[in-house]
Amino acid sequence: MRDITDVLAKELGQKKTHVENVVRLLDEGNTIPFIARYRKEMHGSMDDTALRNLETRLVYLRGLEERKEEVLRLIEEQGKLTPDLKEEIEKAEVLQRVEDLYKPFKKKRATRASKAKEQGLEPLANLIWLQKETKGDPKDVAKSYIDPEKDVPTAEVALQGACDIIAENIADDADLIGRLRDKTYKSSLIETEAADPDEKTVYDMYYGRSEKLSKIPNHRILAINRGEKEKKLKVKVAPDTEALLGMIERRAIRNENSIFTNLLKETVADSYKRLIAPSIEREMRNLLTERAEADAVKVFMKNTESLLMVPPVKGVKVISIDPGYRTGCKVAVLDETGKLLSYTTIYPTPPKKDISGTEKTLQKLIDKHGCDVIVIGNGTGSRETEEVVADFLKKNHLQIQYTIVNEAGASVYSASELAAKEYPDLDVTTRGAMSLGRRLQDPLAELVKIDPKHIGVGQYQHDINQKELEQGLTGVVETCVNRVGVDLNTASPALLSYVAGITGPIANNIVAYREEKGRFLSRRERLKVPRLGPKAYEQCAGFLRISDGTEVLDATGVHPESYEIARTIMDKTGIAKEQITAGGVPDVEQKVQGTYPAGKLSESIAKMAKDLGVGEPTLHDIIEELKKPGRDPREDAPPVIFRSDVTSFEDLKEGMELSGTVRNVVDFGAFVDIGVKHDGLVHISKMSKKFINHPMDVVSIGDTVKVKILSVDHEKKKISLSMID
Repeated sequence: MRDITDVLAKELGQKKTHVENVVRLLDEGNTIPFIARYRKEMHGSMDDTALRNLETRLVYLRGLEERKEEVLRLIEEQGKLTPDLKEEIEKAEVLQRVEDLYKPFKKKRATRASKAKEQGLEPLANLIWLQKETKGDPKDVAKSYIDPEKDVPTAEVALQGACDIIAENIADDADLIGRLRDKTYKSSLIETEAADPDEKTVYDMYYGRSEKLSKIPNHRILAINRGEKEKKLKVKVAPDTEALLGMIERRAIRNENSIFTNLLKETVADSYKRLIAPSIEREMRNLLTERAEADAVKVFMKNTESLLMVPPVKGVKVISIDPGYRTGCKVAVLDETGKLLSYTTIYPTPPKKDISGTEKTLQKLIDKHGCDVIVIGNGTGSRETEEVVADFLKKNHLQIQYTIVNEAGASVYSASELAAKEYPDLDVTTRGAMSLGRRLQDPLAELVKIDPKHIGVGQYQHDINQKELEQGLTGVVETCVNRVGVDLNTASPALLSYVAGITGPIANNIVAYREEKGRFLSRRERLKVPRLGPKAYEQCAGFLRISDGTEVLDATGVHPESYEIARTIMDKTGIAKEQITAGGVPDVEQKVQGTYPAGKLSESIAKMAKDLGVGEPTLHDIIEELKKPGRDPREDAPPVIFRSDVTSFEDLKEGMELSGTVRNVVDFGAFVDIGVKHDGLVHISKMSKKFINHPMDVVSIGDTVKVKILSVDHEKKKISLSMID
């Protein structure tokens, strides 16, 4: 069997020793965030994404090896395992190859070929396949196989049965099927047409369309899959049948002068049409779907990461509005920590459209609570509400800005058991409004309360593999939470449950302990929490922070296992604890160079690392924490855009230049909020003067971009934008 770590090292371009270390760390129960952050020397500083890719491939390759062992055992039990076949199975690199090799030995339901074998026609099939006879009539050869008792009354029936056996043998030829599959993928078209040509649907662009199967973009694959599922489209793979039949004939017919040549050509055509083509064409559709789903999951993961890493807006009092029509807009007022101060309902939207009452209510809330920002959800009634708010602020010359937040998943959270437990005395709509306001104050802390699938930033969310989507998004949330770090004394159970090594029950135990005993004063105190044992402590210790505790390093991302190293660095460079508490020491590196003189900083770091017996990556991380303890990486992200006015759809003109916020990124472009009811689309071709592989190479959710309006479709409410000057 193959050495899996060797395969992984070559595939991922990593040193074999690093791969072996990661595999061992994973097998020992270590989490990806912990390995990525605190075991860098062991894996060459791979990031979370690289480690998760390694883990995914490790699971696949181990499953492949297990399947190989199972297949070898099953064939061995039949007494049919040859040395050559064993070698072929053992060197197979993909599961499909293993299944192709196993197919001839797999127990099948009754087939035409199996019936023919029971009739004793296999020797005739072998005779035909050898193609030695060059004179005579195939029927004369088949006469000796006539046996009425076995339901073979004529030579024609005998020949047909023998050909059925050959057809199945051709379809079971692993090498041939592999080449046919490859040729089908490279040369076929995928064709779509309307199920009802007279019906107007959103799939009009796919009526009478064909394109190369190997070139079709992933988002179009998902679109036609949905159209087919909704019975609006008919979809088929159109292969180059003539070329494929030629490949099979070259494999099957070795003697053109044989009396069986015409019979074999007919058998080849039957094998392809009846046994090979349906299977391969299904495989092609599945291959396209898997490819498109994998890409869609990556898009969701990247978009979700961007959404979670939007910087928090701290220290502001918020009026949060959850828009609606018939039942009005629910309003929640939150203090700087997200605590609910007041809630009410306003009716700025149809059917009531009580503008005067809305303005009076907003003014009262502002006067009473001194609010800084107004948050408006982007759901139903959002733009009508925004117009009223913008006009109100402008008329009253208020120095208050507003912003639009994505409310995806807010209704799911507000009706959840978690929300009911957090706020049992509040109705669902008030919880929803609170959630929107808190998304501004701390997006990560609020969004972790929602199943990542319900955040909904991507394309064709419900058409893709839900298990893979959930697994991918959960990994992203885990990565983001641990990258930012969590305050042990304020974090909710939902946030704590994503910390490395912390399960849902342990998260609840942490909060229960905190409520009973009071705030944690040190990281070590966590070991007193029920079910939080040494292994869980090791995994989570560096990600759970404590401010104003008994140990100054507890407020940093330094792992307790490295405290002695950190203290030694502080002693050698003359850094006092008070400096760390006061916000860090920006010139740590200069102090290191002063302590370990060398030509370059990297040389000073290398000297210190050797002196302290610590790896350079870990030393770098400790120095960064001493420079800025507990630094929030979200500070590097684009700030939230605040508005003070609004533009109506009717005001938009071709050539206008505006600033907007990227709300979603998909395969074919990005949707940008430019302050009107409908987001505009920047097609991938309008993002850069240079060629780009994917819109994510240029933009991320939350980015502020300058755009120019290319066209406005007032009927369809579509806006085409460009980011190119």
